[in-house]
Amino acid sequence: MEGSREENETCATREVEAKFVIVGGGIAGVTCAETLADECPEEKIILITASPLVKVVTNYQQVSRTMETFDVEEKPSSTVESQCPNVRVIHAFVSGLQAEEKMLTTSDGKRVHYDKLCICSGGKPKLIPGQNPLVVGIRDTESVKSFQKKLSAAKRIVVVGNGGIATELVYEVEGCEVVWAIKDRSISSAFVDEGAAQFFLPHLNQKKKEEASALVKRLKYTVENEGGSALSPTEGEGDGSFGSALGPDWATSRHMKGASSVCPQVHVDYQVEVVRVMDRDQMSATHLKTHTPTHFAGDSEQEWPVYVELSNGCVYGCDLVVSATGVIPFTDPFLPGNTFEVAEDGGIKVNHKLETSLPDVYATGDVCTAAWERSKLWLQMRLWTQARQMGSYAARSMVAATRGESISLDICFELFAHVTKFFGYKVVLLGLFNAQGLGNDYELLLRVTEGEEYVKVVLHEGRLVGAILIGETDLEETFENLALNQTDLTAFKDNLLEPGIDIEDFFD
Repeated sequence: MEGSREENETCATREVEAKFVIVGGGIAGVTCAETLADECPEEKIILITASPLVKVVTNYQQVSRTMETFDVEEKPSSTVESQCPNVRVIHAFVSGLQAEEKMLTTSDGKRVHYDKLCICSGGKPKLIPGQNPLVVGIRDTESVKSFQKKLSAAKRIVVVGNGGIATELVYEVEGCEVVWAIKDRSISSAFVDEGAAQFFLPHLNQKKKEEASALVKRLKYTVENEGGSALSPTEGEGDGSFGSALGPDWATSRHMKGASSVCPQVHVDYQVEVVRVMDRDQMSATHLKTHTPTHFAGDSEQEWPVYVELSNGCVYGCDLVVSATGVIPFTDPFLPGNTFEVAEDGGIKVNHKLETSLPDVYATGDVCTAAWERSKLWLQMRLWTQARQMGSYAARSMVAATRGESISLDICFELFAHVTKFFGYKVVLLGLFNAQGLGNDYELLLRVTEGEEYVKVVLHEGRLVGAILIGETDLEETFENLALNQTDLTAFKDNLLEPGIDIEDFFD
């Protein structure tokens, strides 16, 4: 009898159920859990996260109808439980989904039953080819800490990638020579055009970066508890491990200094890809010559622990290679045995309610791909702002479905809007900021004040459809309204960017 009672108790702890279950402790998952807790304080909610630390949005501010700013703090998962009494956090990773049975299995042997499930598992880094311990990916807190440790002994690094993480990294690293290898014709091309890239270029090798622009130089990303690991038991450094995505301005608060006492120097190789990564012995066997940029202090004959061969024929020796080439949706535990519709980019397809093709299963953030008929001025980019927006909207969509109510698409999906910071400057991206999808059927208006501001407006058929604003322009809300209202600017376009004209008063 005693053994039977113990067995029953063990079985009971393995069987868990809740009205709502969320997978993922990143911005999307935590936002979803918090919104559900606020909307349905009487319902039981389970948040499953592989990490003891979760990403929590703080200091949230709705700047305008579609623009927002917020800080991200990394806190113990118990913080969510203390702030949301009806949320229970399960510290484990998901090993499988049985959608027909509406059940998840976890690494600690639990079977988690749900009425509504939201998958917020994020993405995993795309690493450059080749296995080498001196190649590190940058995606989450754990990978950043590994990078910081290795950087402290480095005099030269090679950074591969041209997105937001690579851009912030190149700017913030000190005490180190940096070779930046990008596949495009200009830096930061995922976010800005070639003109804006030229505006930023002088700041790559500026000696006193903190003086470049103190416009928005502030700490946004903080870590309350550095302990613990974001890795699941089957994951480890160098084999695709990852935790929750980094938040805004993640690099600003971190000490990222190399072993050199010289001022940081950056060299950019454009339109290149990595051919291979070699250790010292492999390099010796090739008889290739290494290349040293003219403004670097290193000797071309110097030996390095790792070498990178690029498609332009250049071979660079360095102490560390940083792979910051983007992410792919992390769907591994969810696809086997299920019939999800999956997009070409690997994301789980979702409709305008963030529902997947399977009943009562939703997906948000980096793991999903928007498959509804989108607004002409909105595009999906796997950014922290969209992760927060999707997490909140998915929660409201789940609640509406539970109550048999309808829900209209949030206005944040009407116009793409993103506020960030590059090279010490405030950057606002609106709509089709790089004329995405317009072919040659558009007109550009430009205003540039060197070292101060860069303003680009994209017009289509006389209407504002996109903009890039760098610096303290104070134009974002006005341009947002012009884009949302699709105001015909044909009669005003020649004066739209005149410095002496108060555009906001003019259109109000």
